[in-house]
Amino acid sequence: MSNSETTSALINQLRIILGLTHAEIQVAETRVAQARTEAVRRELTENAENGRERVSSIESTIRDLGGVPESVGPFLGRATAGVKAMVEQAQPFDEAVLGDLALEHQLLDRSRYLKALATAGGDQTVAALADRLITAHSATVDWLTTVLAEEALGGPAALRRTPFQAATGAAIRLVNVPVSWSTRSLDRAIDAVRTSPPVLGELISWGAYAGDVTVKTLSASRDAAIATAEKVTRREGADGAADVFRSVRKSSGLLDPAELPIEDFDELNVAQAVSAVKELTDAAQVRDIVAYEEAHKNRHGVVSAAQARLAAIAQEVVGIN
Repeated sequence: MSNSETTSALINQLRIILGLTHAEIQVAETRVAQARTEAVRRELTENAENGRERVSSIESTIRDLGGVPESVGPFLGRATAGVKAMVEQAQPFDEAVLGDLALEHQLLDRSRYLKALATAGGDQTVAALADRLITAHSATVDWLTTVLAEEALGGPAALRRTPFQAATGAAIRLVNVPVSWSTRSLDRAIDAVRTSPPVLGELISWGAYAGDVTVKTLSASRDAAIATAEKVTRREGADGAADVFRSVRKSSGLLDPAELPIEDFDELNVAQAVSAVKELTDAAQVRDIVAYEEAHKNRHGVVSAAQARLAAIAQEVVGIN
């Protein structure tokens, strides 16, 4: 490849990376609102700022090579991220994170290709920039892989689902619950929930063996009603449906203190709770503690410690050092 051809190839790759980086910045800014903890929020904000610094370096390098950065890059980046955000509302959370991961892998792969082109052409300046990009995107790939592993382990992931994503995920789980009990048994469960004092203030829907059945119950104390629903459905032999109710109790922080994996958790101060959380080795136990803590005292130090513990477990599962 001649010098002019190498320069043209470098400019072309840099322009593509520039456009993808603008999209990456917008995605990071969108994710800030989904951060579970202040530490994650700061990290995402810093990622967006670092992305802007990379944009500046890429634009300067393009000019140094005799090219002109595309002025529509920021606009296209925002548009791409905006479309992505809207599409995600109809996707489960894991699919949205996989989309982020695909974007970062593309940036990483193009940065590696950029380095190869620069090395072949003897351009050490571009090669050094490519090294910086490789380091940055490798770190983000590892972080997103960890978030995805946290989600696979049942959470809590560093990012929260949006309400639409939570509803989508719940619908998928409920539709896939194998229900093999009679409509009469279902009626008994509904009646038990309706007559339990106080009554559930939510709408719970799932597909039943005899067809779609909508369970409507009105008014307060969802924890007592959900607990009753769990007991009734399990007594009727519908373990799958009972497990869904228990999952709702767990994810909503509605477990009784005696059901938590840390003894006398409610009595622990922040330092004691953090120390106890660090001893947990089961992702499901960490998940239960976070959900309970967020629903009750919501001490940021405890939630952050639990999130860090889950991240360590997730990284071990996927082989990230």
